[in-house]
Amino acid sequence: MIRLLLVDDQSLVRRGLKALLETDAEFAVVGEGSNGQEAVELVEQLQPDVVLMDVQMPIVDGVAGTREICQRFPKTRVLVLTTFPNQEYVTQALQMGAAGYLLKNTPFEELAQAIHLVLKGYTQIGPGLSSAVFQQPMTSNSADPTTDYNVDWQQLTPREQDIVNWIVQGASNREIAQALYISEKTVKNNVTNILNRLNLRSRTQLVIVALQTSKPKK
Repeated sequence: MIRLLLVDDQSLVRRGLKALLETDAEFAVVGEGSNGQEAVELVEQLQPDVVLMDVQMPIVDGVAGTREICQRFPKTRVLVLTTFPNQEYVTQALQMGAAGYLLKNTPFEELAQAIHLVLKGYTQIGPGLSSAVFQQPMTSNSADPTTDYNVDWQQLTPREQDIVNWIVQGASNREIAQALYISEKTVKNNVTNILNRLNLRSRTQLVIVALQTSKPKK
């Protein structure tokens, strides 16, 4: 059973989302909050596995709430679920530790899959969001160590660049292997090589750096 916390300032949205999620026996909605401050308090009380977090909310917004949750409760994953396909929101949410960023019009099957994948450590970016982010350079005053990170994507092979593009889109190793007609082991080896070559620690940091700099060419 996956324990979920819903955080959205619109009660109607929360009720609809709860009813939808609980049609799947694997999900249990253990609490609801209307802003980032309530989210932090509820995570401390309820210890959910995943928080579905809106962005624009009163008192404390979703980005600030995400930062606090990820710093204090590292076992809880935050998946942003919002109506705003905003490049700054996407990057800030990932910088603060969010495991993914989806829009509210995401089909239920894809949302359910994303919840499962973020629990396994994958970063989930909704379709079209990564390409929207790459349309403009991102500037940030964040103290995150990846800010203004200069990456020479050309040092990666064409196959490695393809894999980075799939990772940024939120694809799992299995999905990448199927798309590129290679084995999952080959994908894992390539990901390890990519992280080592770019001096990055994780797939999530790779996504953040890609969103902050420029998209690897296919």
